[in-house]
Amino acid sequence: MLARTALTSKLAGFGTTIFAEMSALAVETGAINLGQGFPDTDGPPEVLDAAVAAIRSGVNQYPPGLGAPELRQAIADHQRRFYGIELDPSTEIVVTAGATEALAGALLGMLDAGDEVVVFEPMYDSYQACIALAGARAVPVLLAPDNEGRYVFDPADLRAAVTERTKLILLNTPHNPTGKVFTVDELATIAEVALERDLIVVTDEVYEHLLFDDRQHVPISTLPSMAERTLTISSGGKTFNTTGWKVGWVSGPEPLVTAARTAKQFLTYVNGAPFQPAMAVGLALPDAYFEGLVAELQTARDHLVGGLRAAGFTTYEPEATYFATVDIRPVDPTGDGMAFCRSLPQRCGVVAVPNEVFYARAEHGRHLVRFACCKRLEVIDAAVERLIEGVSR
Repeated sequence: MLARTALTSKLAGFGTTIFAEMSALAVETGAINLGQGFPDTDGPPEVLDAAVAAIRSGVNQYPPGLGAPELRQAIADHQRRFYGIELDPSTEIVVTAGATEALAGALLGMLDAGDEVVVFEPMYDSYQACIALAGARAVPVLLAPDNEGRYVFDPADLRAAVTERTKLILLNTPHNPTGKVFTVDELATIAEVALERDLIVVTDEVYEHLLFDDRQHVPISTLPSMAERTLTISSGGKTFNTTGWKVGWVSGPEPLVTAARTAKQFLTYVNGAPFQPAMAVGLALPDAYFEGLVAELQTARDHLVGGLRAAGFTTYEPEATYFATVDIRPVDPTGDGMAFCRSLPQRCGVVAVPNEVFYARAEHGRHLVRFACCKRLEVIDAAVERLIEGVSR
């Protein structure tokens, strides 16, 4: 029997992701899965048809290492169209296996052992794991609800988090799991710190098109002097209901893209050959598609938020993304979100995700739980009905 521990010490304590555990509970109990953030409807027919056409026309072997030329051009066109950002598709864009690989490539390609990364918590769970794999350390800055229920950070906390070891700030806007959209003033504060301390900003913008109530996404790279030090990550899975395709990308100045590409090439190398030209079709869809996507999702958000409040939760209305966060303490005075989520499928037939897994300091999120609204209205309404009936028992 092997005497030594197989798992690297860098990943000690990470274990299986919470999404695997909760999705398995959903299957086991037949519960409605409002935990993991994937839609239950397919994307636009034009995009799906383009993938089928690519498969049938022989686009089934390795694509170029940088990504299919038509997709890189489509990404450049998209950034110009929506944000006025100019990119050279031959040197400033690389296609990845989803945003998760883009993050891994960026962090592994840029960080050395002992470096520090400023992160806003709560955060998507792969952030801490990728930072740990690079031998670096995550330094958290707390996002917490203000008196109006909007998640904010203290600029003094951000400045205090930066030391001589800090190399980059990892930003996620629109933000998972809180649904926060960082304002221009907040972005300006982050940019000011980055410029003062000569930091790189890696920004995860996968929810860039899923904003509610006429809010606008402002890429931090568009702020003065920030383009040269910002690496932008996005993907098509959330925008085109194709999360299983795992097509993402990094874009930005050549030195930052090259750093991410150098690590990325030893991860998957390439992926998703027939899905890349299909994603290019999606990025070129007319404004009406993007507007309709938001309108449908906002209606779903309203159904979910209204139902969660009716069930007795303190509910923080998301400004964007797939997710709504609740404080469970009005219905469960113990405030133990992990135990609450593990019992919820049997009690109510609904699956959610405990937010403590998104925090570097779990105590800040112990009482919080995340529900997803990226489902058909009838599914959301059925889940809400179960919650209203069951959580008070």
